[in-house]
Amino acid sequence: MIWLRSHRRTALICGLTLLLPALLYVNALSGIWGLQRDTQSDIDRLIPRIARQYGLIEHEEGLRDASNLASKEVAILVYPAARDAASVSTTLQTNIRQIFSDAGLTVSNSQVLPVREKEPFDYINVNLTAQGDISGVDAALTDIAEFRPLLLVESLEMRPLRSGRSGAKDQIVVVSLQLLALRSIL
Repeated sequence: MIWLRSHRRTALICGLTLLLPALLYVNALSGIWGLQRDTQSDIDRLIPRIARQYGLIEHEEGLRDASNLASKEVAILVYPAARDAASVSTTLQTNIRQIFSDAGLTVSNSQVLPVREKEPFDYINVNLTAQGDISGVDAALTDIAEFRPLLLVESLEMRPLRSGRSGAKDQIVVVSLQLLALRSIL
């Protein structure tokens, strides 16, 4: 102790010299601990992603089968991408006119509207005006429901034209429809 009192400056320099490596060691340990903590948080964030990937790998065959089945179902319901929109529109208009004619209705007007392009389908609309009896309209709508690729009725307006004459039972109606079909883009 006497030496410390007589050589304070030397004792202070020796103490600081011993303290400096200790501080550097503590600083290095805290840096390594922070790095380990960051790495652990990265691992914790990646574990759910890796688990999802393993789940996808385990169920890959089932997912592939479900995707193929869905693609087949979509292929039944929409026009293929291989056909251009103009030919699909023309064919669709012809088929719709034929459905209504076969049902006993007189088609007075049909018009293909411009194609709306939205991923993943082209929306092809056809406006149609026909007249005939209600049973013919019912038959035409039934045929539209069974038509493949799928036809959707976007709007339907029906109004009476005239009542049947002298004992005729059928009501003549004018039907205006807007039909929609889909064409795959992909």
